[in-house]
Amino acid sequence: MKYLFILNDPPYGTERSYNGIRHARELLKDKDVGNEVHVFLIGDAAACAKSGQKVPQGYYNVESMLQMLIHHGAGIGVCGTCIDARGIAETDLVTGARRGSMALLAEWTMWADKLIVY
Repeated sequence: MKYLFILNDPPYGTERSYNGIRHARELLKDKDVGNEVHVFLIGDAAACAKSGQKVPQGYYNVESMLQMLIHHGAGIGVCGTCIDARGIAETDLVTGARRGSMALLAEWTMWADKLIVY
């Protein structure tokens, strides 16, 4: 199946984006099933894709979690308007994440069998 996750919350302060990424990771674990996953980060979730995150020892790191999803074939799109509003340059994004738009989100929505919003 093809899954699209839309994440809205910041990387830290709430656990919604964290849990959405964990959910996406679980769907990619069994390669024999053949699930495909795209994650679109919008609003405050755009900060999830900022590279160079430093968190306290023992605390989860959303950047590392996104890198793991990318390594397993997930597509990561980040709302361009949202990163611009937050002063995040496209070059600051995690390697493998791409600047997106509402057009990309619409394309991915049509692609997906299931849409999951966190």
